Amino acid sequence: MGVDKIISVANMYFKPDARISDEEYLRTYNVFRLGDIAFEGNKSKNFAFGRFVENTIGDGIVSHVFVVFRPLQPDHNLGYWKYAINNENVMGRILARCTKKTTMMTNLVSDDFLEEEMFCPSNAEQMRISSFLELLERKINTQTSLVEYLKKYKRGAIEAIFNRTISFSSNTEDSWKEFRLGEFARRITRKNGQTTDIPLTISAQYGLIDQREFFSKTVASSDMSGYYLLHKGEFAYNRSTSSEYPFGSIKRLDKYDKGAVSTLYLCFDANEEIMDSDFIMWYFESSRWHNGVREICAEGARNHGLLNVPTAGFFDTVHYLPSNKAEQKRIVAFLSTIDERYTRAFSELEELNNLKNGLYQRLFI
Repeated sequence: MGVDKIISVANMYFKPDARISDEEYLRTYNVFRLGDIAFEGNKSKNFAFGRFVENTIGDGIVSHVFVVFRPLQPDHNLGYWKYAINNENVMGRILARCTKKTTMMTNLVSDDFLEEEMFCPSNAEQMRISSFLELLERKINTQTSLVEYLKKYKRGAIEAIFNRTISFSSNTEDSWKEFRLGEFARRITRKNGQTTDIPLTISAQYGLIDQREFFSKTVASSDMSGYYLLHKGEFAYNRSTSSEYPFGSIKRLDKYDKGAVSTLYLCFDANEEIMDSDFIMWYFESSRWHNGVREICAEGARNHGLLNVPTAGFFDTVHYLPSNKAEQKRIVAFLSTIDERYTRAFSELEELNNLKNGLYQRLFI
């Protein structure tokens, strides 16, 4: 074939460790040259009928399961077509007419595909479009890296503060001491009745948020009169675990004036005579409080999918925290500054992705 570099179509890279055990089988592979496009029949959330992938890295070969097409025009614009063929708004309609569905994949009917038509701008306009989209993509990649860095930096700062590797004491006297949760938190059991129709759930990114906004539907009971009513500034502990929250998550209601949570949550507010509410919010973003829950919860013990954390035991857990309110506020100010920078960067990333999605809707017809 004259070409022996095997290409991974999914992520478009040469496979450096590919082992060729059967030279005869290798002859069934398709040559995949720079600028060629290959059809990948895997269905996904973003590609209902499979997708096309353009070779932007150089000449190679791909498995015969991929159907390969080569452009007829010598001045084929690599950049423009890389984006055009990955636009589901355009290609989804075309592939719906020229593919056959199987259980896990779709098969492309090549003759039908080659009969399809799509609008195409001039070469000069293709170049302008591709240059702009590549610039935008680089900006998104840079912003994504910044968001990831700030996320890790914030996490590291939180853990360092509450594990005492960073000190915010203003004098030599150590104000940190042990507190029971019940000393600085009061349990809330007030029922919602008909007070609010906002069903709350906990999101890692957004905290306590309306289920209808987060899931685009509600998973709460239609009758929330028996739910706990939370006011702004109060906390809820969801004992469900995840990879990010191995001992469940504790979040404060900041987004709404009121909301309702299932009685499976443990709810409380801060005794601000002892602990600043903002400080408590940051403390429960750390993993430091996990030790107390670990001691009262048998490993792996669950009840209806929740960690088996007894209510009385939870409010009796011990936490090592500063008693000095001024020190608490210094910690809050430091972490809030980092969080503001992260939030701005995250918002900018969302705006860039929205711009990209909007352009994809308008640039390709």
